Amino acid sequence: MLARLILSTVAVLTTALILDGVHIEHWWVAAVVAVVLGGINTFIKPVIKILSIPVTIVTLGLFSFVINGLMVLLCEKIIGESYFHVDSFWAAILFSIILSVVNWVIHKMFDTEK
Repeated sequence: MLARLILSTVAVLTTALILDGVHIEHWWVAAVVAVVLGGINTFIKPVIKILSIPVTIVTLGLFSFVINGLMVLLCEKIIGESYFHVDSFWAAILFSIILSVVNWVIHKMFDTEK
């Protein structure tokens, strides 16, 4: 579990370095972002996805990007804008997309399931 947290923290830091619209004050804030996003994705996101099924179907699944962006903005509000700041809604969507890719690559490289 600690290894997954470290890898997720590295993914958050890497994604924040790639994007100009995302600002992380300290390295330890990236760990907090990883934990908070993990909690949001575990407990809140499934409820939102179920409630938004009709809109997701109408938009052919593209509304899931909006949901991901909203989860990043919620994370920003929970942590505080002075530590973790996302410039815009579009930056939040882009952050969620790039974070997913970076997280996948890092976890495949280190294969934490073995």
